[in-house]
Amino acid sequence: MQSQDVAPRPAPSSGAVVDVEQAEAALVEHYPRLVRLAYLTLPPSLGRNRRVLTAHALTQRALPRGRAAGDASVIPTQQSGGGRDGDPGYAFVRLQVVRMALEAGLPLKRWAWPKRSQLPPFLPQVWGLRLFPRSGGADELTLDQRLSALSGPARAAYVLRALDKLADPRLRQVLTAAGVEDPAAALKEASAVEARDALLDSPEFDPCSLQARPTDLMRRRQHMKAALVATAAVAVCGALLALPGDGWGPDGAAAPSYAQNPAAEAALDPARVQRVAPAAWETSARTDFSVWPARGGLVDDSALLRRALAVWARPGDSVHVAGTPGTPTGAPPGPPQLLYAGIVDQARVVLFYDGLRVVRYAEAKDGTSGTALDFARVDGAKGAEASAVLLGRADGNVRYLTAPWVTRAAERDLLKPSAGAMDLTLSADGSTSPLAGPPASGACTSWNVLQVEDSSGSRLLTDLGELIPAHLTAGRPAAPREAAGAENLREWAPIACSLASARSQGVRTVNAWGYARQPLPDGSGSAAWVCTRADTWRGVGTRVMAQFRTPGGTYGAVVAQAENSPACGSRDPQVLAGVLWKSGAGAWYLLAAGGKGTASVEATGGVRGSAAGPLLTVRTTQGSRAELKGTLTDGRHITGLH
Repeated sequence: MQSQDVAPRPAPSSGAVVDVEQAEAALVEHYPRLVRLAYLTLPPSLGRNRRVLTAHALTQRALPRGRAAGDASVIPTQQSGGGRDGDPGYAFVRLQVVRMALEAGLPLKRWAWPKRSQLPPFLPQVWGLRLFPRSGGADELTLDQRLSALSGPARAAYVLRALDKLADPRLRQVLTAAGVEDPAAALKEASAVEARDALLDSPEFDPCSLQARPTDLMRRRQHMKAALVATAAVAVCGALLALPGDGWGPDGAAAPSYAQNPAAEAALDPARVQRVAPAAWETSARTDFSVWPARGGLVDDSALLRRALAVWARPGDSVHVAGTPGTPTGAPPGPPQLLYAGIVDQARVVLFYDGLRVVRYAEAKDGTSGTALDFARVDGAKGAEASAVLLGRADGNVRYLTAPWVTRAAERDLLKPSAGAMDLTLSADGSTSPLAGPPASGACTSWNVLQVEDSSGSRLLTDLGELIPAHLTAGRPAAPREAAGAENLREWAPIACSLASARSQGVRTVNAWGYARQPLPDGSGSAAWVCTRADTWRGVGTRVMAQFRTPGGTYGAVVAQAENSPACGSRDPQVLAGVLWKSGAGAWYLLAAGGKGTASVEATGGVRGSAAGPLLTVRTTQGSRAELKGTLTDGRHITGLH
């Protein structure tokens, strides 16, 4: 906590009476938002599991104590108007939640009783499980770190401004009513953090959408058995557990464990970690992670490997755990394969592979603080998809560990296809020198990708905020080509910035297919239609986008998109999309295009027209809406992407 504090609740000068039924209705209706508000305002030092339970407890205690209107609490007069802030019931419970969340962050005083909100919540309680929100991407992690550095009142100000869109005058009233002594200072401190309102809606900050992980299962089982054994036997067992032995040694940021069993020891013993011979890949028919040798300067550091394995099995509350969507984050099923252990920038990094996942453990070089654990699903990866793994990110730069068969690595800007590739230093252990990562936010003026080369040619890989970079291809979905060719680079250049929409989605490959060119009705040239499809490691969550680019245009415009659609993919390579386009003379047209297998296109609804073949041009007016339907040469019907 910083110098700001929370004062006792001031008595309001004027107010509106809220009875318990009105407050209860508001709490039930807006419960997820109120819990999110409490979770984000609570101090991160509590740990994610306790923050989740405390946020729910504080929200559930926000109701007035009396049931009659005459016994109800009084809240400051609300502004007129609709919405949540115009609802006195919601404003009351929000104020209660903010006040208690701020109190929970106050330090305990030596000679004073702690406030109820400063104690661990009595209810709700979850036995046998640790609960925490789903992990987000790099942007969410950055925002969480910046919010952690704020004082409690400043966090409350930032969150109220972002979630409830409160203007500063109203925000000062709420903070004052919540007991903040200096609301102006809290607003100033909150304004120093860049506004990223959309990120607060991420699952990273949603304490109502949770992941569950068991507590120490062996310890629980031991306690259950001990309850059925005589007192003397319990004492003997306790004495045996307390005896010194070889053990596993210091476990760093791992949660405590008080029981050992043979299967767990085998999986977490650094001496049993699998190591592949350095030249095994040269004679193997496989090109996947199973033939990667163990590399790096710390592969023989047993203490580091022991900590990494222990944290993987039992990550403590201080460990930041992240994973691509659909990736299990549980303990290793057996002794994993070691891919890398070494120093990367200011961190010690360990990479493991267990047949399904690549797992990255990182700790600060000067200690075990700031420990992170990242999971990426890689089942079925081979060739380009198993050519590189993220080692670390620092100052907007990215380092990769490349496959042993990679002979050359380079950095290329997709927006400049004719600029050539800039060679990267490839060390003896296969790690690259830093390359600039794609823009995390703001204007997209470059999109740098990793180009790797082996005996079969060059491949392009792009960082989308995860451990495994996405493989970029081009051409017809049934037979995609590597994107590193000159023609394919020119096709990727106008649409490269659209890759930002696939960040942190667990994307495996992204294919770009220029499926049509359409003459413009004013004679100014031909427009290009490109379909991009991002396929994920988990098979669902695919994203399909149709982009339209006019002659002379620098970037393609996304005009239609769909999720979990087979369109533009190997199973169904057909696609149909349309756009309203304004000519240089000011006339409006509906332009639509399908692939080569489209026999006819028809528009209905606000615009009506049809054409034989894959292209449709219809004169229309601004703001018109149309439904597109296409008929394929085999008689099948398709609809347009929306």
